[in-house]
Amino acid sequence: MPAIPSLGGLRGRGGNRAKAALGRPIPVPLSAYVVDCAVYIEGKRLPGRWTHAEAIAEVRKQHAGFVWIGLHEPDSEQIQGIAETFGLHELAVEDALEAHQRPKLERYDETLFLVLKTVRYVEHQSPTTANEIVETGELMVFLGRDFVITVRHGNHSGLARLRRDLDDDPERLDLGPAAVVHAIADHVVDHYLEVTSRIEADIDEIEAQVFAPRSSVSAEQIYLMKREVLELRRAVMPLATPVSRLAEGYTRLVPDEVRSYFRDVADHLATVSERVAAFDELLSTLVDATVAKISLQQNTDMRKITAWAAIITVPTMIAGIYGMNFDYMPELHWQFGYPIVVTVILGICLLLYRIFRKNGWL
Repeated sequence: MPAIPSLGGLRGRGGNRAKAALGRPIPVPLSAYVVDCAVYIEGKRLPGRWTHAEAIAEVRKQHAGFVWIGLHEPDSEQIQGIAETFGLHELAVEDALEAHQRPKLERYDETLFLVLKTVRYVEHQSPTTANEIVETGELMVFLGRDFVITVRHGNHSGLARLRRDLDDDPERLDLGPAAVVHAIADHVVDHYLEVTSRIEADIDEIEAQVFAPRSSVSAEQIYLMKREVLELRRAVMPLATPVSRLAEGYTRLVPDEVRSYFRDVADHLATVSERVAAFDELLSTLVDATVAKISLQQNTDMRKITAWAAIITVPTMIAGIYGMNFDYMPELHWQFGYPIVVTVILGICLLLYRIFRKNGWL
C-alpha cells in the first residue's frame, strides 16, 4: 500500500489540515470517522478525549491497560496514520477499507485481524411482499497486545451501547483487549439469534399460506425468502472456524480466561448455523410444495375445461348436422322435430354433467 501522509484527510479547528512534522503523526481531534477513542487502565476508562497517538503513548508509558478505537467507514487517507502508529499490516488495512469481506481470522506478526458480518432484520408488513428481509454490514477488528481497533461498515452495527455496558464492567475489561473482542463477537452472534428467530416466524407464516386452500403465494416469493436466508448463511457459516480458533488457543493475544468465553460464543453460533440450515431445507421443501400445488391446480383446471368442452360438443355436433341444409333429412319436416332435438341435446348434456360431477371433474 503506498505511503500516505498521516491523517492527511482530517481537518482540525479552523478548517486547517493536520500536517506531519519530522515524519511523525500530529495528534488531531476526533473526527467524523473516529467514533470513539478511549484508554482503559485496570479496566477503568480514563477521562478526557484522546487522539490515537496520545492514547497509545499513555498506555505504553504506564505499561498497563489498552486503547480501544472505533472507526466508521474510514478511507485510506484517514486510516493511514492509525495504521502507522499501531503497526497494522498493509494487507489487513486494505481489507478493512473494502467492504464485502468474508468472515475470517488472520494473524499478522503480533496482530490479529478478525472480520465479522453484522445482520439486521428489516421490518415489513408481510414476508410474501417484502423486497428485503435481512440487511448485512461488516465489522473488522484489529487486536494487539495493548490495543483493539474496530472498523465498521454499515449504519446498523453500532457498538455504542456495547461500549457503555463494558465501561460499567471494569472487572471484565481488566482482562485486556481480548475481552473487547469477545464482547463484540458475542454481540454480533446474539443479533444472529434475534434475526433467525424473526425469520423463523416469517417462514412459519409463509408455510401456513402455502398450504392454505386458496393461497396466493408464488414460488418467486419463496425464492426471495430463500435468497435472504442465503445472505444470512454467508454471514454465519464462515464465522465458525475463526470463533473455534479463538476458543482453542490460536494466539497468545487471547488469554485463557477469555478463551472460555469464546466457547460460549461458538455454542451460540452453532445454534444459529443449525437454524439457518433448517431454514434453507424448509424453504426448498416449500418451493417444491408450491410447484406441486400449481401443477395440481393446472390439472384440475384442465379437467374442468375438458369436461365443459365435452358437454359443449354435443349441441355443436347436432347443430352442425342439421345445419347442412339437405332436403331429405329425418325429422326435418316433423311438427315436433325441433323440441325433440332440443330435449335430446339437453338430456345428453345433463347426463355428461352428472358423470363429470360424480368423478370430480366439475
